[in-house]
Amino acid sequence: MQRFKYNKFLIGMIIIGLVAALVISWQRHQVEQANRQVDMAIDYEDLQALAQREGLPESYVLQQAKEAGITSLAVYETTFRKLNANGKASAVAGSDLLAAYHKGALTDPAWRELAASGKIVGTEVYVTGHDPQTWRELKEDIVRRLGEDRVEKLDVGGEEVLAVKAFYNDFIKMNLGMPTDEMQTVNDAGFYVLARPSNYAECTPDDVHAVFQRLDGFKISEIVFSGKEMLGAPKTMQPTIDELKERNITLGLIEAVTQLQFYPQTGLDVVTKRLGYDRVARLYSVPKDEQPKLKIDTLVERWSNTDQERNIRIDLLRSYDKPSPNMTLMETNMKYFRDTHDQLIAHGFTVGPADRFAAFYPQKTLRAIVMLGVAAAVVLYLSLVIPRLNANRRMQFILWLVFGLCAAVPMLMGNGTKIRVLAALASANVFPAIAVLAQLDCVRKHQGSLHISFPRLVVTAFVALLGTGLLSYFGAAYISGSLADVEYLLEAQIFRGIKLTFVLPLILVAIGFLQRFDVFDGKMDNTSGVKEQLKLLLDMPVKIKTLIGLAFVALAGVVFVARSGHTSGMPVPQAELHFRAMLEQAFYARPRSKELLIGHPAFMLAALTFWRKWPTMVFFALVLVATIGQGSMVETFAHMRTPVYMSMMRGIGGIVLGGLIGAACMVLVQLWQLVMARATAEEKKGA
Repeated sequence: MQRFKYNKFLIGMIIIGLVAALVISWQRHQVEQANRQVDMAIDYEDLQALAQREGLPESYVLQQAKEAGITSLAVYETTFRKLNANGKASAVAGSDLLAAYHKGALTDPAWRELAASGKIVGTEVYVTGHDPQTWRELKEDIVRRLGEDRVEKLDVGGEEVLAVKAFYNDFIKMNLGMPTDEMQTVNDAGFYVLARPSNYAECTPDDVHAVFQRLDGFKISEIVFSGKEMLGAPKTMQPTIDELKERNITLGLIEAVTQLQFYPQTGLDVVTKRLGYDRVARLYSVPKDEQPKLKIDTLVERWSNTDQERNIRIDLLRSYDKPSPNMTLMETNMKYFRDTHDQLIAHGFTVGPADRFAAFYPQKTLRAIVMLGVAAAVVLYLSLVIPRLNANRRMQFILWLVFGLCAAVPMLMGNGTKIRVLAALASANVFPAIAVLAQLDCVRKHQGSLHISFPRLVVTAFVALLGTGLLSYFGAAYISGSLADVEYLLEAQIFRGIKLTFVLPLILVAIGFLQRFDVFDGKMDNTSGVKEQLKLLLDMPVKIKTLIGLAFVALAGVVFVARSGHTSGMPVPQAELHFRAMLEQAFYARPRSKELLIGHPAFMLAALTFWRKWPTMVFFALVLVATIGQGSMVETFAHMRTPVYMSMMRGIGGIVLGGLIGAACMVLVQLWQLVMARATAEEKKGA
């Protein structure tokens, strides 16, 4: 089989690019470390409901929630459902007033006179206010929502009444502006207000200004728009942007239920881009139907992982509706709040208004150097699988120059968004392949001197695993160097090639393996490579049991790819969930299962296979499985919302523990072989 040489110039360019990528990654780490404050928020209405359920004063419940660690209360726009309940205003359907009049139940003389004169219309809604401040705000917002032509002012016995042309059932649910009385109560209790205003139909600049003017004078931590539209969408978003900038209010973006990017709101992209990503924070809330199924400790652990791994900085908690065993409902919720707060503090967070990322965009020159390094890695891989290219150094240099200029020049010109994604995709696939092929070349080079003891083999295999992992980490640094900026940290932009990175490294390594080894153990000559071996593979007769085995392999591949990401819908067994929880407690960052339990143990077993001179086909299969672990280590860094330090520690924990598991597997296999050999020898003696 072919012998391949490594171009020192390309290796040198990879190292230079690596230095630039590490500089960018260090800058990213500094930005991430400066972003460690989380706003623990809950809906104000949730605490009000808790007080009512427990028969406790609202002020007492608020004080207990503050002491438990809650920092902001989410205040939504008022509605007549709330106003009818708190008695500060009321809305009555005209049909109900007429029915009461005809039954003699309408006792107020002024209203009876109005009904008698035919001025009460059954299809209208009649609004009265019982609190001066609330009444002023209502009159303003009803007109803004419906228009002056649908609102008529009446004088009923010296009291101002609004006759509104609206469908009653819709009207009582209609948003009617941010309630200043609730915001004042929240601030007076020592909390910040997390404001949740909604959009207007045919929103005008004056409508936008009125919303923000109502927030003036209150301590606002963040603003998170309710509903499916940003305030001002779709045509009046610039006033919203200007108001946010003028008041320096943090805009909260709600993470989607798939935990990928954001809940779709019309105008989100426009507002965030024009506002600036340094004025934005990510918000997460546990789905309402999921929380009752989770115990407090499980939910607390989720919040800790959420804030650490996904850059969530607004934790919008929900209260429990049912008490935990041996606790009141009040005690249950306060324990939940307190434990969440303490867990965040234990992991190095502070609580308060959400931190925002700095406007982090690495220097163009650094990014261009990274592109040159990626180009060198691509050409190096090609030279390690194409014999003619490997022998032609001049052609390697020309290819690097072409690839490098195509990638680096757009960076220097301030463009290259798609080039960066392609560079990250190449890094995620090429570097694990180069790392594995380099280890295979090392094995081939020293295969004549592999007459070592089993204990030494285990140590050698573990050291080789660490070395291969280090080379794979070059790709991780390059992914970070290619993509890292504030937009990727906030997940306004995402790397969309993750599914491909689960499969492509296996193909790249398979090609390189078939250029180096005869998987048929002597049936091929020394000039045979990928093409000839694939032909022979395709011409081989296949038995039914082989087809069944291939079907299981295909099924495993589908599960392997489908289990990745957040949108597959494939359930995770409870046993695995418990195992993950145990790892989360034991490690700074939980190692990934496909590294810990699949890839790295396979790497160690591949070394044993080669040492024992088992069939090359078995060695080939184990090398491919080992590549899964290397690719997974690198692919972890494609999740840019996860801090770079955490991704690095996740991979290190996985490679160390996975190597130890692999070593244990080697020992078990070796013992089994010894037992079988002894049994065979005894059988021969008996014969």
